[in-house]
Amino acid sequence: MSDTAQSVPPALPLAINLQYTRDLSFEVPVGAEIFATLRAQPQIGVNIDVQANRLQDDQMVYEVTLSIKAEAKEAPATENGPAGRTVFLTELVYAAVVTLTNPPAELIEPILLVEVPRLIFPFARNIISDVTRDGGFPPIVLQPIDFVALWQERRAEFPEAAGNA
Repeated sequence: MSDTAQSVPPALPLAINLQYTRDLSFEVPVGAEIFATLRAQPQIGVNIDVQANRLQDDQMVYEVTLSIKAEAKEAPATENGPAGRTVFLTELVYAAVVTLTNPPAELIEPILLVEVPRLIFPFARNIISDVTRDGGFPPIVLQPIDFVALWQERRAEFPEAAGNA
């Protein structure tokens, strides 16, 4: 039995205190006209960003925000032509307040910028899906995000910010 107990990985030094929608918007810039004139599936572009801010200097309490922007544009009239009108635009900032309990210093940044977004992403994905469906369009179902790659890409772009979550 002691072998089984030893093979259990240690728990993350992380507690998610709460999650909430910090900001949400959905726009159909053209209005009802788009429903009558849209002839093809729109092209969807998605941008994702993750930020972490310490809430109190004397405690390991952070707000982690996951920002998702999805924009649907009409398909170009010609193969390499410019994209058409914006069909809809939705922006979500979904946040979590988390407490870290004695984490090793080298794990603070990956916990905040990889693990917390990974845990809250399904909730944000559901909100994006619901708001696009409720807006009269087929729901956007975001594919899983590789938050490790996103974090590594950010570190490569801004090496001077590495270590500052």
